[in-house]
Amino acid sequence: MRERALRVVLTTESYLPWLSGVTISVDALARGLGARGHEVMVVAPRPAKRAEVEAVGSPGPAPSYAWLDSYQLPRLAPAGYRMAWPNPADAAWKAARAFDPDVVHAHSPFVTGMLARNLARRVGAPLVFTHHTRFADYGHYLGPLARPGSFLTDAYLRRFWAGCGAIIAPSAGLAAEIGDRLPPSQRGRVHVISTGIDIAAIRALDPVDPGPAHDWPADAVVVATLGRLAPEKSPEVILDAFAELAEKAPEARLLVIGGGPSEASLRARAAAADLAGRVAFTGSLPRVEALARLAGADLFAFASRTETQGLVLAEALAAGLPAVAIEGPGVADSVRDGVDGTIVAAEPAATRTDRLAEAMRELLADDGRRKEIAARAAAGADRFAVDARVAEVEGVYRSLLG
Repeated sequence: MRERALRVVLTTESYLPWLSGVTISVDALARGLGARGHEVMVVAPRPAKRAEVEAVGSPGPAPSYAWLDSYQLPRLAPAGYRMAWPNPADAAWKAARAFDPDVVHAHSPFVTGMLARNLARRVGAPLVFTHHTRFADYGHYLGPLARPGSFLTDAYLRRFWAGCGAIIAPSAGLAAEIGDRLPPSQRGRVHVISTGIDIAAIRALDPVDPGPAHDWPADAVVVATLGRLAPEKSPEVILDAFAELAEKAPEARLLVIGGGPSEASLRARAAAADLAGRVAFTGSLPRVEALARLAGADLFAFASRTETQGLVLAEALAAGLPAVAIEGPGVADSVRDGVDGTIVAAEPAATRTDRLAEAMRELLADDGRRKEIAARAAAGADRFAVDARVAEVEGVYRSLLG
């Protein structure tokens, strides 16, 4: 007997057209649940005027939307990132109550998280929370308020978790961290479910060769990095390591895919004598175009140590790129060291870039080994399939509904 379809409200502090791991994850879950026959409503900050929510490659039907009144934070948030007003009388929340969900699934613990908690209580539905962000890693944006801000955030999170029927962590490491901060009686609420990706769509991409656009030689071997260019993502480590690599591998080139607040300083670094002519920047791109550029490279480099999962690692592997990544949260959940990539030790920090450069050099120097690892990366990417991850989330919902 087929189980009945569910009505699910997903709430989020940020959403499309803003591109991030969180917004892609929410879209993938919403469409994936729809593909499984469920009714889904996304409650999110209203996009800026004339901005449209476009498909970003996740399979399944578009959900219904309830848009919260929103605003552009003048300084801390980047342009295009909309913040929701904490207004419980907002028409979007009236629409969510009228939707009468079986499950309320929050993707942020703050403004929309508090409203999600109130909605769940109001309609008698269980509250599920996915912990997407290591908030302490963004303290540098608060300046002198970073320390007290971190303390207050941690205390608030513990209280928020206590009100959730289930907590989803995208990686085993994050799940362990959350479990350690919960009373023993509540640790069973934590579930490890990574964000899934559309493997077939990534495999079907037409790779974009970066060589002609940047006048690189035909024998260039391209290292790519993809993500937001911001301090918490450590893109400067990639450039410094590539500079060391370039001394020994003159055929190597670096493609930096993405944009962000660090882009200007990174471009200045790339103009230095040891990198001039070897590094190209794409700026911010639509997701599908960014992935096509990624697929045209030969190797993927990853240095962020602030992730909950590192979704781009799964995307790179699915595109058939061996990954060289500095060990950090979520990395080992995606990269199988020695199988489809190399995980570089993070400590000691003083020689971290040396180890990253050497790991890249070893793979670039051995064309046969690199191609063998690339084949394993592409073949093994089915473990990231979005339909399997969505099914796991549905299983959490049904366990709460009994």
